[in-house]
Amino acid sequence: MRLNNINTIFFDYDGTLHNSVKIYAPAFRKAYEFLVKEGLAEEKEWSDKEISYFLGFNAQDMWKIFMPNLSDELREKCSSIIGTEMKLLIEKGKPILYEGALETLGYLKNKGYHLVFISNCNIYYKECHSKLFKLDRYFETLICSHEYDFIPKYEILKAIKNNYPYDMVIVGDRKQDIEAGRKNNIYTIGCTYGFALDGELAEADILIDSIKELIKFL
Repeated sequence: MRLNNINTIFFDYDGTLHNSVKIYAPAFRKAYEFLVKEGLAEEKEWSDKEISYFLGFNAQDMWKIFMPNLSDELREKCSSIIGTEMKLLIEKGKPILYEGALETLGYLKNKGYHLVFISNCNIYYKECHSKLFKLDRYFETLICSHEYDFIPKYEILKAIKNNYPYDMVIVGDRKQDIEAGRKNNIYTIGCTYGFALDGELAEADILIDSIKELIKFL
């Protein structure tokens, strides 16, 4: 299936362009260690795969799912631990993009597509990654859920999509991305190499096993 007449491509970031578990997993473990020391959680060895489930959720939803009975104060504390550790790893240059990510973005940009970054992240995270990988060379706009009070991605997309030319497609690795596309009547491309659970991408129009495969369908 080839998507004809596409003008705008919305890109999720973590699990789509960025292999975010490399910096999220150690930060998550540090926050969990704090919870264990406080007597709020049992000792557990978390695998990267288990931790990766929480990628794709904004921070508020992640804690509601993971430990719904945690107080707001402790959620803020744990989020701060994760954020501080990830900041440190970003500043050390630890983030890793998937192979071919920047080359694919460059190819699509040169072809004249309008590329838009849309991620369930905070402003600092977006700005740090943009600086590290010079993302503003590829994206005409970088949007994060923090700027929209962490409302669902499909609502953010609804609010911004008319700023860009149709037809459109959203590329992402989680159900939030596919939901955003379907609720806004735009095409969806699911990234099987990211952090989706079985069945999360079942309603995507197209599935790709590598970001480099995107070129074949546009």
